Amino acid sequence: MNETTVPRAGRPGVRPARLGLTSIGAISAARGSERPSSGQRWARSFRLKLTISDVTVVSVAMALSFVARFNFTGVDPITILSSQRYTYLCFAMAVAWTLSLSAFHSRDIRVIGMGASEYKRVIHASTTMFGIAAILFLVAEINTARWFFIVAFPLGLLGLLGTRWSLRQWLTAQRKFGHFLARVIVVGRRTDVERVVRQIDRSSGATYSVIGIVLDGDDHELDGGEVDGIRVWRGLDRVAVFAESLHADGIVVAGQPGGESDFIHDLAWELEGKTIELILATSLANVAGPRIHFRPVDGLPLLHVEIPHFEGGKHLLKRGLDILVSSTALLVLSPMFVLLAIIIKADSAGKAFFSQERVGRGGRTFHILKFRSMVASAPEQLAELQVHNEGNGVLFKMRNDPRVTRIGRLLRKYSLDEFPQFWNVLVGDMSLVGPRPPLPSEVLSYEDHVRRRLYIKPGLTGMWQINGRSALSWEESVRLDLYYVENWSVVGDVMIMWRTLRVLIHPVGAY
Repeated sequence: MNETTVPRAGRPGVRPARLGLTSIGAISAARGSERPSSGQRWARSFRLKLTISDVTVVSVAMALSFVARFNFTGVDPITILSSQRYTYLCFAMAVAWTLSLSAFHSRDIRVIGMGASEYKRVIHASTTMFGIAAILFLVAEINTARWFFIVAFPLGLLGLLGTRWSLRQWLTAQRKFGHFLARVIVVGRRTDVERVVRQIDRSSGATYSVIGIVLDGDDHELDGGEVDGIRVWRGLDRVAVFAESLHADGIVVAGQPGGESDFIHDLAWELEGKTIELILATSLANVAGPRIHFRPVDGLPLLHVEIPHFEGGKHLLKRGLDILVSSTALLVLSPMFVLLAIIIKADSAGKAFFSQERVGRGGRTFHILKFRSMVASAPEQLAELQVHNEGNGVLFKMRNDPRVTRIGRLLRKYSLDEFPQFWNVLVGDMSLVGPRPPLPSEVLSYEDHVRRRLYIKPGLTGMWQINGRSALSWEESVRLDLYYVENWSVVGDVMIMWRTLRVLIHPVGAY
C-alpha cells in the first residue's frame, strides 16, 4: 500500500476552469487550500435552517387564514380566539403540514441545494396533506376549513418555495467558496477517476469536494508528482480505512474497479456501521436520474433505463405552456417591440426585423424572426471575415464583429434580439425551451447521433442559453442539447426559463 500527499496550493474555493487529461494533478489544480467541513455537520445545520424556515412559513400561513376568516366573515375575534375547536384545528393543520414535509423527505441531504427534486417534494407534500385534509373536513362537515384552502395553502406553498429558493441561493454562494460540500474520495481506474472528477468540477451545482483518490493498479507517473491537496492511494485494499482516515462523507466508485462485482459488495460490507456513503458513478451518458429505476430480481440488481418518447400527453402539455406564455409575452411586450423597431431603423439603414432559415423538428425548415442587430449588408461581408472566426468550428462567431450595429450590441448582450421568436413559438415552429435552432448548413455537417437534436422543436432558450451560450465549445453545446432532448420535463422547462431570466440580467457568453 502506498499513499502520496503533497502540499496544497491555490486560492481557497476556486475551482479549475479546465481540467487536464495528462495527470491527476491537472485535475485537482487550483482547488481550495482549506478542506470543507464534514458533510454530516453542515447537513445537520442546514436542515435545521430549513426546518425553522418551514415552521415559520406554515405558522404565518395559518395565522393569515385565521385573520382572513374573521375579517371577511365579520366574526368577533374574541369569539374565535375562545373557540377551542378552531384553535386546535389551526394547530393540527400546521403540525400536519410540517410533518408532511418531513415524511416526503423534502429536507433530505440528497435533494437540497440542487435540481428540481426538492421543490417537487415540497409541492407533493403540501398537495397530499391538503388533499387528505379536504376529505376529512368534508366527511366531518367542517365548514370553517375553507379558509385553509383559500388563504393558507396558496400563500404557504409560495412561501415554502420562496424560502427554499432563497436558502438555496445562499447555499450555492457558500459552495463557490468551498463550504457546505460533502467530502468524497473517488475510486477506480485512472481514466474513470478523471471523468468523474472532471464532471464534478465543471458542474455549477456540484455538492461534492474530492479530497482523495484511490487508483486501481500501479500508476508510476504519479510517483513524486504534485496532486495539489488531493491524497492518492494506490490499490483497492482497505479503501474504507483510507476514507475513514480522511473523515470522508462518501466514496464514489467510478466504473468497475478490479473488474469484479465483488469489490462493491465487499466495500459495502466494510462501510456498515460507518457514516460514509457509498456512491456509484454510472457510465450511462445523457441519462438523467428520473429515467433510471432500480428493480432487484431474486438478488440480481437491475437498472431499468426508460427510453425517451417524443409524442404523447407530456408534449401536449408542453405545447399548451408554449401557447400560454408566448401569447402573453407578445401581448405584454408589443409596446417594447414598437419602440425597439423605431430605434433600430433610426440607428442604421434597413428593416427592423431579420428573417433567417433554420431547421426545426424532423428536419423541417422555417424562418426564424429576430430584431436586426447587424448592418443590412452583413451576409455579403461574411466571407471576408471568416479568417477571424472565434466560434466553435461550426458556427461563425466574432466578439468584435464590425457588422454589429450600436443598438445591436445592446440587443445581443441582453438577448433582446431574440424576443420576436415568441411568434415562432406561438405558431408552432419553436418551443419556449429546446435545443438551439440550427442553420441548414450546420445540419449538413451533423453526425448521426447529433441529428437527435431534431427530434423535438428548437427552443427560444435552453441548456445552451444558461450554460455559456457563445462561450461553449461545439462538443459541449451538442452534449447539452442531446441531454435535454432525452431528459426534458415540464418542471425542468420552467426551471430553465427561470434561470434564463437570471442570465438576461447578468449576461454570460453573449456577443
